[in-house]
Parts: sequence; C-alpha cells; structure tokens
Amino acid sequence: MSNLDLSSKTILITGGAGAIGQVIARKLLEHGAAVAVNDVLPQEDAEAVLPRSERLRYFQADAARAEAVAAMFDAVESALGLPNVVCCHAGMVGAHPVTDYPLAEYDKLMEVNVRAAFVVAQEAARRWSARGAAGHLIFTSSWVQDVPWPEITPYTMSKSAMKAMMRGFARELASKGIRANAIAPGIVGVGMAKRQWDTDPSYRARASRAIPLGYMQPPESVADAFVFLCSDMAAYMTGATLLVDGGCSLYPMD
Repeated sequence: MSNLDLSSKTILITGGAGAIGQVIARKLLEHGAAVAVNDVLPQEDAEAVLPRSERLRYFQADAARAEAVAAMFDAVESALGLPNVVCCHAGMVGAHPVTDYPLAEYDKLMEVNVRAAFVVAQEAARRWSARGAAGHLIFTSSWVQDVPWPEITPYTMSKSAMKAMMRGFARELASKGIRANAIAPGIVGVGMAKRQWDTDPSYRARASRAIPLGYMQPPESVADAFVFLCSDMAAYMTGATLLVDGGCSLYPMD
C-alpha cells in the first residue's frame, strides 16, 4: 500500500466529472492525492456527482481553449499548488456508420479528444519546463487505438492520435524530467457502451465476442490503472501505453 501512496501528488484530471472520471477521482483521493477536477459542467452539477473532500477542488473550463486552460492552471496552483501529474482524460464518443458520420460531430469529437488533450498537456509542460520541475502526463486512450470497431471510426482515429501525441511528448521532454504515458481501457460498463449493451442485442453479441474475459470492464479497474501510473511504482515509465482492456485488443476472436 505504501508503494501506492499518493499523498505527495497533486493530480489534475480533465473530464473528471464524467462517469469514469468520478471513479478515478475517488480512487486517487483514497490513496492520498490532492485532486483538481476539470470539466465543463456548472459548479453545482459537478459537486452533485463528485466525492466530497477537502483535498478535491473543481475547476470549470473548456479544455480545448488555451486561454481558459491557462486560467484554470492559475486557479489550480492558487488552490492546491502546481500539479505534478496531469491526466488528459476528457473525451467523447459518437456512433454512426462511417459513410453517414456528421461532420459537425466529427469536428467536435476531434476538438474534445485531441485538441483539448494537446492544449492541456502543452500548458502543463510549459509550466514544468519554466520551473525546472519534473512532471507526468497521463493520456486516456482506448483499446480501439489499434483495432477498428464498427461505427466509431472518428473515435478510433482520435485515440490513435492521442497515442502518437503521448509518444511525442515523452520523446521531446524526457530530458527535462517530464514523462508521458497512456492508459488504454477496453469496453467499460458506463455511458454509451453500457446503453448499447443493455438495449442493442447485435451490439451486445459483438461486444461479448470481443471481450475474452466475458464481461464489461468495471470503471474501478480503469481507476486502479491510474493509481498505479500516478504512483512512484511507475517512475521509470515513459512513452508507454498501459493496456487494461480484458483482452479486447486480441479481437477478432476465432
């Protein structure tokens, strides 16, 4: 347990008021971290779903907007100090056949999944570099970064881009003591995937076949991976993707 003690960590997570983000924030708190949660929800809506703790603060901002992100970092520093771990977790997914995918939705998805991650990681890296401070960037990717999945091609593209982004930050900034890694979950039992699992028999049949372990991924397993990567146990990792997907990336199955 002491190896997973996060009491020396101040961790910023974007998209932290979402279904998986809430679980991650709770796990980080349980392991002693100070947690700054960013999302686009109004303050009262975020507070209704986030764990209550003196070590957690909520910061509303659009992570795709550079000015808003700089102001958010200023506010986080004032409240909790400069984060030494920044988790680029904000994301969205949409499902449409590739030939019918609405371009407006495509643009929004790329803004949330790719641009926002870059803007936040860039701002964090600039602040760490200016102070000669070490830091750790963690990106939430997905098993589909390497495996095509029907009707979510733009999402798959965005996660492939995030993997490349993570490796670029890791390669360029290692000499400054700044690390970058990614977590790639599988088919998590929340949000759109859970709704499709519960309501669409064809999706459930396809997804069941794609999960060798046979059941949807609990969000707690994603949070456990974050605890590990945020801890000093992962101190020699950079440029790596931690695949926690129940074997989904082994798809297609025989």
